[in-house]
Amino acid sequence: MKCVICKHGDTNPDTATVVLERGTTTVIIRETPADVCRNCGEYYLNEETTERVLQMAYQAVIHNVEVEFIRFAA
Repeated sequence: MKCVICKHGDTNPDTATVVLERGTTTVIIRETPADVCRNCGEYYLNEETTERVLQMAYQAVIHNVEVEFIRFAA
């Protein structure tokens, strides 16, 4: 797929670090499967991965976590 941000690069399967913030909670999820632009580094998550990432972030928020580092596990 052509990157919608830089409009020049193609995306390839890889991993990305996803950073999500909500209120005072910051969640950093490493090694998240994604399609990553080889030109600018923008990443795109599929629907299943997005749901999983959002669930991880939600759990951090309800547990009043300030900063959490998580390694994505399949």
